Amino acid sequence: QVQLVESGGGLVQTGGSLRLSCAASGFTFSNYLMGWFRQAPGKERTFVAGIMWDGSRTYYTNSVKGRFTISRENGKNTVYLQMNNLNPEDTAVYYCARGRYYRTDFNYASSNGYDSWGQGTQVTVSS
Repeated sequence: QVQLVESGGGLVQTGGSLRLSCAASGFTFSNYLMGWFRQAPGKERTFVAGIMWDGSRTYYTNSVKGRFTISRENGKNTVYLQMNNLNPEDTAVYYCARGRYYRTDFNYASSNGYDSWGQGTQVTVSS
């Protein structure tokens, strides 16, 4: 079955950096869009970044453009989220997700475009 396991979260000060990783198994990783979402306390889960199955295109929500970078290593079945210049508004549980459809980026910014989720990793940014 599909498994997604996030790691790399933690506590960091404003302006700091973290690198999240998501190890995937149970499917052919190189055939699927992958995404990162986040959910702050009392708020809905929202899109952060996405990457095409071959890494040829990436997508970001406006608030993280220029600060976050999504990447993937298909040979390692892993997707990453490098987060720089963090601020307290980035505090959330971050989730890795697999695209719902084979080799397409359809609905990449919506949770409906994904069908499998990791358990999440907490990122806390102190001021």
